Amino acid sequence: MPNPKVLFIVTGDPRTNPRPAEAVRIAAGVGAWKKADISLYLRDSAVLALSEFADEFVDEDNYTRYLPIVGEFGRPIYVQQNAKELAELGESPLKFKEISDAELAAMAAQSNYVLRF
Repeated sequence: MPNPKVLFIVTGDPRTNPRPAEAVRIAAGVGAWKKADISLYLRDSAVLALSEFADEFVDEDNYTRYLPIVGEFGRPIYVQQNAKELAELGESPLKFKEISDAELAAMAAQSNYVLRF
């Protein structure tokens, strides 16, 4: 039986909200077990989590410590296509892929579990 697919959808602003950092930490921890296929999707202000300057974020250690682990799961980190925050992002040290709302909907439909932060 294949591993269940788990999609983490993160919409919180990492500058003011601790939930995106917690989502990254949980995704890295669950993915490390290799008993689930983890996908991480960042929307709106959550896209800023990919910034190389995480020291300005709430619980910044979760980004510097765990986001690279999520980036090693064999798929890119997914982000909202044309999110206005992408212009503020600058260079990201992590590989990411912009996807449309339709692609997100298809990904969610194919997932066994969808968690929203």
